[in-house]
Amino acid sequence: MTSYVLKPLRGYTPFDGPVVLVIMDGVGLGKRDESDGVFLAYTPVLDGLMTEPLYATLKAHGAAVGLPSDDDMGNSEVGHNALGAGRVFDQGAKLVNAAIASKRLFEGEAWKAVAARALSGGAVHFIGLLSDGNVHSHIDQLLALLDRCGKEGFPRVRVHMLTDGRDVDERSALRYIAPLEEKLRALSVEGRDYRIASGGGRMWVTMDRYEADWSIVERGWRAHVLGKGRPFASAAEAVQTFYDEDPGVNDQHLGEFVIVENGRPVGTIEDGDTVVCFNFRGDRAIELSRAFEEAEFPYFDRERTPDVFYAGLMQYDGDKMIPRHFLVEPPEIKGTISEYLCAAGVTSFAVSETQKYGHVTYFWNGNKSGYVDEHLELFVNIPSDVVTFDQRPWMKAAEITDATIDAIRTGGRKFIRLNYPNGDMVGHTGNPAAVRIAVEAVDLGLARLLPAVRDRKGVLVVTADHGNADLLFTDKNGKREPHVAHTLNPVPFIVKDFSGANAFHMPGVAQPRLSNVAATLLALLGYDKPEEFDPSLVQL
Repeated sequence: MTSYVLKPLRGYTPFDGPVVLVIMDGVGLGKRDESDGVFLAYTPVLDGLMTEPLYATLKAHGAAVGLPSDDDMGNSEVGHNALGAGRVFDQGAKLVNAAIASKRLFEGEAWKAVAARALSGGAVHFIGLLSDGNVHSHIDQLLALLDRCGKEGFPRVRVHMLTDGRDVDERSALRYIAPLEEKLRALSVEGRDYRIASGGGRMWVTMDRYEADWSIVERGWRAHVLGKGRPFASAAEAVQTFYDEDPGVNDQHLGEFVIVENGRPVGTIEDGDTVVCFNFRGDRAIELSRAFEEAEFPYFDRERTPDVFYAGLMQYDGDKMIPRHFLVEPPEIKGTISEYLCAAGVTSFAVSETQKYGHVTYFWNGNKSGYVDEHLELFVNIPSDVVTFDQRPWMKAAEITDATIDAIRTGGRKFIRLNYPNGDMVGHTGNPAAVRIAVEAVDLGLARLLPAVRDRKGVLVVTADHGNADLLFTDKNGKREPHVAHTLNPVPFIVKDFSGANAFHMPGVAQPRLSNVAATLLALLGYDKPEEFDPSLVQL
């Protein structure tokens, strides 16, 4: 068993109060103009905190969080991995790209099992998000997998595509359907039959997370597996029809559809087939995986469960082994701050609402579910509203704040972390008024937390995992278009020390990033960083 030992920080004076970390999900630092929803919001508390002497800005995208290039926006998964791990690991997209380029992916046991079924007559079904957002998936990876299917002579391949509109432009689905259909046509030679079979918008079909709304997965199951959905002759026709019928709908919320020929679905999933989820990110792929793999399944009536070989592009939950088969090994993250703190006997508390609960637990703990030590940790999941988030942009900020204040006042928890999802989840809706309210709800939460931390003589730390609410729109060719994706902007990092016990200062770490936060928290708690962690942003 690995031993995680922390050394006391020389010259540190202990104090009774807690260290409280606030993660303002999706609250970055934008241009401070009319396009910046954070700037436009009324945020007197955050504005005041950003004048504190212990203030820095952190890089939260690209190579700084393990993504392939600095053109890649950050996201909550990799952001919380970096926050909790204290250093940067190569992440999903980068790992998959390397495995495809080296052909290691096609040499593994999972791909060999896919090939065996395909060459025995079973269809191969690819299900996933069709875009180049590089947060959950990338179209180039799907196209590479399809090329390999053609090279190996798989006779029948079907793609079940989910439209994005969240990590890319809100009405960009046709831009991705065109090259996919071209690829499928090019591969449909020499007796091969490759087609799009079904689809729908990611927030309406298939891609639920944290069991917030299983009906999303049910709609996907009915379309992908059973062939039940609105019929169309092509995916492009389906998307254009949805656009024409509702000028306000974006790709996130398109209805489920099924491609039919002669009145019959072209790609239902049957016994003997193979199903591959081509998303590399785990949170919105876990429930689909469970629907295919779990014998006892109470969440909806599957009607039938075909005997298939199911594989993820990656394994989405290492602790629960979801799914059992996967094409690319995920990053192995050991020695998280939670493992070190538990080994040192430090008590902790984590809270968010359902939409981000897994980020302050699963992703924070290195893609592992459950407690490191249930005797020292307590996790609280506040159920999210099942509505589009621009309808209730305050979300559960008040309830998250209530739970945190209770943990602060009750005592017994030395390290407290919470995630306010508002800036990210509402930012994805592209609704400017709702985004401002969302950011203001977070500021109101900070206003309530400050006196609670002050009264307990603790330390408040405020940061974010990536930007989103900080960019409401972009101008393209003179036309203003809503921006619903994450941004490449830095995020704030603030330490407000009410303890009076230690004189911390910021020496100025070169190119500070999210992975510097773990060592900083350890310093505030009285420990030197482990050798493998990136440097602390504060020193005595």
